[in-house]
Amino acid sequence: MTDPHHTHDIAPDSDALAALEARAYAAFDQGQLQQASALFGELAGHAPHVSYLHYMRGLAHKYLRDWPASLQHNLHAQALQPQLDEGAAWNAGIAATALGDWAEARRQWAHCGITLPEGDGPVERDFGMIGVRLNPWGDGETVFARRIDVVRARLLNVPLPESGHRLFDIVLHDGAKTGERALDDGVVPVFNALQILERSDHRTFVAFIRCPSADDLDTLQAAELPGIGYVEDWTASIVPLCLRCSYGVGHVHGDGDSAHEDDAASNDDWQIERTLGIGAQGKAAVERLLADWVAAGPGRGVDAIECPACEETAPEDGTVWWRDVTDVQDEDEDAGADDASA
Repeated sequence: MTDPHHTHDIAPDSDALAALEARAYAAFDQGQLQQASALFGELAGHAPHVSYLHYMRGLAHKYLRDWPASLQHNLHAQALQPQLDEGAAWNAGIAATALGDWAEARRQWAHCGITLPEGDGPVERDFGMIGVRLNPWGDGETVFARRIDVVRARLLNVPLPESGHRLFDIVLHDGAKTGERALDDGVVPVFNALQILERSDHRTFVAFIRCPSADDLDTLQAAELPGIGYVEDWTASIVPLCLRCSYGVGHVHGDGDSAHEDDAASNDDWQIERTLGIGAQGKAAVERLLADWVAAGPGRGVDAIECPACEETAPEDGTVWWRDVTDVQDEDEDAGADDASA
């Protein structure tokens, strides 16, 4: 949560301090967060009573994911305000949650008027479905998740391995909405994921299969087996990306693809070659699931099962990744951009 830029509370008779404040905001707006924090700190040395300087330092450290410093500066900002500073309270609550300081997190959510179950440990409650942008400083893959806390959510999709995330990871997410996604008959807000708090034991397996019909796929997705968390049809949900090519699994694109000719003959627009994302505790469970499925129906096959090892990424200095996606799209459209991606 950001604050409007202030340029009038610090020694208005001092051109040098006004210029310093302008530099601090410019550094922040350019994603130079360490520099911005240092400049706001220098300003706070001249005007320690000005709360928004401490707030801005806390905000910079939130986007740096430096949680102890973010909590410290946001608490300092609150102490200087006679009334509730909701932005500082939200950011302090996020930082406290990241640090596992549940007493402080609960205090901050109470300040924001959020009713929580009684207790003194982690918050465990169903706050509903949301979308979460994983690695918003990178490709920004969006998956669905269920909030179990004000700013914690459990991932319910199988993320692409390249994201470094897994099915059932519990992630910390920001408090500011950055977009919306359709879900069932409505829409849910999308929030930026900040980091993984609890790593799931369900690794991501990529399976390239031959599936004669939608009914065959339904059978596979409905199958239950110990160690299998969820089977997701990435062919339907990840349209622009050919994962077979990216993983080196050979096939033919275009009109000469015999598999596509078979699709048209047997199942209208059905694509026989399909890519699955499978969240599972081990490869043996995936192999057994697919072997049982192949044995139970004609025309079914498995071309490859991959399990690439990928790590969670981190933002690079100078990347302004936290802005509302719709704001970025509006600016791109105003500039005549051909592609305003989310």
